[in-house]
Amino acid sequence: MKKINKTIMALFLSMVCSISIGLQSCGDYLDVDEYIDQMTFLDSVFSRKQLLEQYINGAASYLPNEGKLWSNSATPFQTASDENFMSWNDAQHYGMKFLLDEVTPYDTYFNNYPRYYQGIRMSLTALSRINEVPDVTDIERRELMGRCYFLVGYYYYLMLIQYGPVPIVPEKPFNVDVPVAEMSLERSTYDECVAEIQKWMSLAAQFLPLESESEKVVNMPTQWAAIATLSRITLYAASPWYNGNKFYADWKRTSDGANFISQQADNTKWGVAAAYSKYIIDSNKFNLYWTPRELDSKELPANKEFIESIDPDYYKNYPEGAAGIDHYRSLTYTFNGEVPVMINPEFIYSCQMPTTDAPMVASAPYQLGGWNGLNLVQDLIDAYQMVDGQDINNSSQNYPYPDASTNFEKIGGTNQMFSGFTLDADAARMYDNREPRFYATIGFCHSFWPGTSSTDNNYRNKEVTYYSDGFASANADHPEDYNRTGYTCIKYMHLEDNLKATVRTKYFPIFRYAEILLNYVEAINELEAPYTMTMPSGTEITVQRNVSDIVSYFNLIRHRAGLPGITATIAADKEKIRELIKHERRIEFACEGRRYHDLRRWGDAMEAYKRPITGCNIKARSNERQKFYTTTILNDKLTRRTFSYKHYFYPIPKSVLDKNKNLVQNPEWN
Repeated sequence: MKKINKTIMALFLSMVCSISIGLQSCGDYLDVDEYIDQMTFLDSVFSRKQLLEQYINGAASYLPNEGKLWSNSATPFQTASDENFMSWNDAQHYGMKFLLDEVTPYDTYFNNYPRYYQGIRMSLTALSRINEVPDVTDIERRELMGRCYFLVGYYYYLMLIQYGPVPIVPEKPFNVDVPVAEMSLERSTYDECVAEIQKWMSLAAQFLPLESESEKVVNMPTQWAAIATLSRITLYAASPWYNGNKFYADWKRTSDGANFISQQADNTKWGVAAAYSKYIIDSNKFNLYWTPRELDSKELPANKEFIESIDPDYYKNYPEGAAGIDHYRSLTYTFNGEVPVMINPEFIYSCQMPTTDAPMVASAPYQLGGWNGLNLVQDLIDAYQMVDGQDINNSSQNYPYPDASTNFEKIGGTNQMFSGFTLDADAARMYDNREPRFYATIGFCHSFWPGTSSTDNNYRNKEVTYYSDGFASANADHPEDYNRTGYTCIKYMHLEDNLKATVRTKYFPIFRYAEILLNYVEAINELEAPYTMTMPSGTEITVQRNVSDIVSYFNLIRHRAGLPGITATIAADKEKIRELIKHERRIEFACEGRRYHDLRRWGDAMEAYKRPITGCNIKARSNERQKFYTTTILNDKLTRRTFSYKHYFYPIPKSVLDKNKNLVQNPEWN
């Protein structure tokens, strides 16, 4: 019998020692012989600090790695956005099934529902018994409690953004002998779920440290991670799809008839979101990352008179204007691993991106060791502006966007070199003079892939082309591994990265300061009256629609990106600012998993997903440049994406519904 107990305990310890958020490894505690007698029952977990920490680590092990954006993802959020699609609809890219409307409640794709509740249960268990642990100091106990508070709130947040409203479980975990009927809870409303997240994150903000102590625990949550979570989820809650949306008028709780989505729009919800964001801003703890101008930095646009008519401050030094900084390096170093995460002032909460499932694996050509199947769509490409901030359909005389009769022509001359980036002279004119974020994010035909960590010239300094006879064309052994649109994502790629050699360690910013700034601007833009709220620290924050703040914080983003900002005259126009914010979020957060949620909360998803997927004509050969650069509608099994009202929420698994008869399915999924 003791041998069986050892086996069970070994499995248990193996599970709880799965480290998810940068905690210490279990080390010798996998040798269970020394501890088997005192750890046979759960009671023993709370007999010493080290075992308690391991148990909390186990509670955290259900958190998804949010840096897995496209391959082996825990959620559909990036793969199923309107920014992209994959060249495979398989077990590693389940988000495609949601994009193509192939998911049903009977599937197990992205079945996070039971996992997240298990994380909640373990966190609540630890909270209920943490005072039993004798060798924990008061300071240590506070931080451990803060981690548990954060986990409960974050798991509810993760469920809410994937499934919509979910049941809120009692703070005292159910005993194993509680009847099933008693554990069968109804869903709470969307607002009740948000309030629950606020409760737990407010507690976490009071107990967690202000900052991580070292890079070893860089993705340990801090007080600011808790507030950043609240900044995001309350912004979602204030948005029109979840705030007074009449589409859900008939979606009600059985027991009391409460609407799962509130039917009366409450403008003060924007005030709540603004207050959380302003609290982070006022802390002066974070800043947008930027690096000073260098000798090889690109010059600012020359049409000075025109730009100053739009933004009089543009040629001032950053942050007042856009001068004095290297825009390309400022944009890329946040994502490509150049700057250690511990000294990046923009990171609020992060996780390490996995090397094997890194974005570079999905985007790199087969010949360079990648899978070559991450396809960005033409709509995203066209959203990037010209270097002077003008839309490509209304560009200025100084930087005109070429029409279809010339956009395919080579830029010509010699290669343009700036900030370590090479814009090949053979690239199409349609890619010349684009804003810095374009070059920091988009890989296009005739892009230059340095890969300098390799000494083999077969795998470094390559000009990648997507013609049917180009460098990145399909390999005979892997005929499906080719890019379908002529565009991919290089946002997370360092010039040294080479899949045939080495790839830098990178951290994915789950929350970064740029989001907080745009959250705040969006929230106060919609706010109709001043709003005052007391923060978890006791600080009182008052927010209102302040034109000066809209200009100041919106322009921090624009100027860091090398673009003209807005004036008070523009900021006074609520509708205009709303559209500018939507555009800015689309570009600033491209390929970060945010677009999926933004389209849904704004109620814009139906229109966005109904647009046909377009790209370059990758069937054209290299001697057919004009044909290649002719915008082409893609219509095959991978691009027939579908969006209906049911896709606003992911379906609750049928296996979960079978166990809880009081749980109702999401609308349109029955």
